[in-house]
Amino acid sequence: MPTEQVMSKSSTSFTHFAFMPLNNFTMLAFSNAIEVLRMANYLEGTILYRWSVVSPEGGAVTASNGLSVTTIRADECPAADVVFVCGGTDIDAAVNPATLDLLQYLATQDVTLGSLCTGAFALAKAGLLDGYTCATHWENLSSLKRAHPAISFAPDLFVIDRDRITCTGGIAPLDLMLNLISSQVGKTTIAAIADQFILEHVRDHKDQQRVPLTVRMTSARPAMVEVVSLMEANIEEPLSLDELAQLSNSSPRQLQRMFKEHMGMSPTHYYLTLRLRKARELLRQTDMSILSITVACGFQSACHFSKTYREVFSVAPSTERRQPSQVPAALLAAPMQQAAAFI
Repeated sequence: MPTEQVMSKSSTSFTHFAFMPLNNFTMLAFSNAIEVLRMANYLEGTILYRWSVVSPEGGAVTASNGLSVTTIRADECPAADVVFVCGGTDIDAAVNPATLDLLQYLATQDVTLGSLCTGAFALAKAGLLDGYTCATHWENLSSLKRAHPAISFAPDLFVIDRDRITCTGGIAPLDLMLNLISSQVGKTTIAAIADQFILEHVRDHKDQQRVPLTVRMTSARPAMVEVVSLMEANIEEPLSLDELAQLSNSSPRQLQRMFKEHMGMSPTHYYLTLRLRKARELLRQTDMSILSITVACGFQSACHFSKTYREVFSVAPSTERRQPSQVPAALLAAPMQQAAAFI
């Protein structure tokens, strides 16, 4: 269910937005947010909004696509109404002590803090989301949930909770910004901005982010969708095929047929891919021990887990942890065709 959005009093009158890109930030989310402000100024024929790009030290910050943006030192920037931390890949490595110190300082200065894509990781690590509800990119969600039980995580595209504004990635920041400025510029200008961006529908906080799995299963039978939901909810203690069939009012043979038709693999094979992807996320984004990850992802022994992981991704779990950015992208995205042999 979508969360209730609690708008801070000042967020309806923001005029100066600051963006703090972290190393390997996602350019798409960053630029979408700024483009809304630029287009609002353009259509209104006046400077309604200003934006600054800041960092603790100033200088160039490189995005995940290899392009760089120039930032100014945060302490040299005129006071902003809201500061958005812009995250991307390798977020754990991108959040350094200087970033945490700056965010904690800003929190004492009556500045609304926000995040785009995986930027919520920085706010959470700084202890600035405890007691709040927040949104983050789906790829970062499970590791944050595990590490920060004092935070309530929502599946929504974005969450506005008092003086915290958190948003998922991709084009969702465009929807967030349109919602943020709508009370100032009015529905006509919002519609005009949407037309300029060839945007058919402006989503609001009631809309939820859709992960690739959901998109891939739009034509699947309800029983299969239910089975996948059961799998996702039971990673640590995997259910047997018979249990999945019973809980979804199906037979094992029906499940085998449905998964072969829609996913091109057996349900057991698919279940293993979920567990291994979860393991990879925990290895890359948390400091959990490999033994703890073994248990959290439903493997009976560290030896079995390590062997399966290495056969699928061509790297050992320990290597993945030491050098996550050096794992070839093709391996991370490759179908797990060999996984079934190691169940």
